[in-house]
Amino acid sequence: MFSPEGPTLRELAVQALSSVERGYDLLAPKFDHTPFRTPDPVLDAVAAALRRTGPYEEGLDLCCGTGAGLGVLAEVCRSGVTGVDFSAGMLAEARRRTDVTGPRVSFVRADARALPFASAFDLVVSFGAFGHFLPRELPGLFRQVHRVLRPGGTFAFPVLAPPRLAHPAFWMLLGFDAVMRVRNALWRPPFVMYYRAFRLGDVRRELERAGFAVDLYALPEFGRRDDGSPRVRMVAARRTS
Repeated sequence: MFSPEGPTLRELAVQALSSVERGYDLLAPKFDHTPFRTPDPVLDAVAAALRRTGPYEEGLDLCCGTGAGLGVLAEVCRSGVTGVDFSAGMLAEARRRTDVTGPRVSFVRADARALPFASAFDLVVSFGAFGHFLPRELPGLFRQVHRVLRPGGTFAFPVLAPPRLAHPAFWMLLGFDAVMRVRNALWRPPFVMYYRAFRLGDVRRELERAGFAVDLYALPEFGRRDDGSPRVRMVAARRTS
């Protein structure tokens, strides 16, 4: 997909007609050659922002995929970093690809909605995973993150400003979500992947209900829109209770 090393249209079709877990197992060997991987500039900008608020001891990459976010954690966590994902294929790629120095690295296969940890982490990050959760699942997901963080710990993730109505990207995302809704209405098992379901106002409200104090940091590397608002923000939600 968009590169010789990426998946073919047939492979993407097979993935799209699978469950989320099975689909990512199939896609895992070629995932880093698709547009779905979080771009390095976003990872670097979040790492820079976290260096200003850290350091941290133990870090968790929630829905780590092939491990792109583990490098961010390794820059700001002194003791250990853990990647958790429910796709065995993605975790296998993460183990193969991850090469960080400093903190110890471990991997755990688990569902983000039922994390097998106690209050073990000072920092949780996540990149590009929230489209796989329905809006009604966010309160439970945020409660899970709250539970695995130590008091005062931080849950951080980037949020891109939504495209304007007149921008082609708006209609591309709208069309993608419409196709996925039709697919899920006609085919089982469902493949949850919606780009327009994660709205910052709703997310902030649910984080606060889950016991977080929420701060927003503009990531200056991406500039501002015409109205002066940041193109990309980092949400930093601190466990307060």
